[in-house]
Amino acid sequence: MQNSIYIINKGINKSIEFRGLCGQYIWYFGGLVIGLMILFAALYIAGAGTILCLGLTGALGAFSGIKIFALSRRYGEHGLMKTMAKRQVPKVLKSYSRKFFQNLEKEDTHEQA
Repeated sequence: MQNSIYIINKGINKSIEFRGLCGQYIWYFGGLVIGLMILFAALYIAGAGTILCLGLTGALGAFSGIKIFALSRRYGEHGLMKTMAKRQVPKVLKSYSRKFFQNLEKEDTHEQA
């Protein structure tokens, strides 16, 4: 018997998947929901109308939710982290001195002896 109407697929050594969102994207979506709740409360306390609060948070939530699902489909479970890590790797290493490489050679000869 299932106790919930939502199916959470969790196998051995597999990441959690919920309605097409896998891994880190579930956390992003949860953060989005909490952020939208805080935004709605702040707008409502500030005196904005209920219709304006609902419209703004609803539109922002729909747009952001679609973007999160698109990221999940495009990059997969770990692809977004790999893409962000790849951007931080420098394309070119510049060295204005050979001293570093000369010291490497000396250290290697001592280890072999």
